[in-house]
Amino acid sequence: MHDRDAAILEAGAMDETRKIRILIAKPGLDGHDRGAKVVARALRDAGMEVIYTGLRQTPEMIVSTAIQEDVDAIGMSCLSGAHMHLFPKVMDLLRERGVQDVVVFGGGTIPDEDIPKLKAVGIEAIFTPGAKTQDAITFVRGHLKRE
Repeated sequence: MHDRDAAILEAGAMDETRKIRILIAKPGLDGHDRGAKVVARALRDAGMEVIYTGLRQTPEMIVSTAIQEDVDAIGMSCLSGAHMHLFPKVMDLLRERGVQDVVVFGGGTIPDEDIPKLKAVGIEAIFTPGAKTQDAITFVRGHLKRE
């Protein structure tokens, strides 16, 4: 639980009117971010607050930013093929830092056979090429019932 969540619970109840805060991250050496920017804009246009990390983020940088920005969700995009290393590393670091209330999803060129493995480590959803931005919006709203 984030410190903010503990303070809110002590004060009474969660603020259901606060915008959903999402971190969109590009882990690894992948230099292509058009898809991540399209998703970030769609989530923003849907009324969410979006923080975009930019290119070439390490898992440590992603988790640190997620904690500092007090996000509700992390969306990662990977086109380099390193998703089986980078995505689980982010999940491990979140657990090590005691972050249990952040929904994590991913996207990119991820083979179908890798999706169950990523879900097994805690990635809630994977969006592959051709997915509609509305699918990501619906997913986030369904998992973070605030709006």
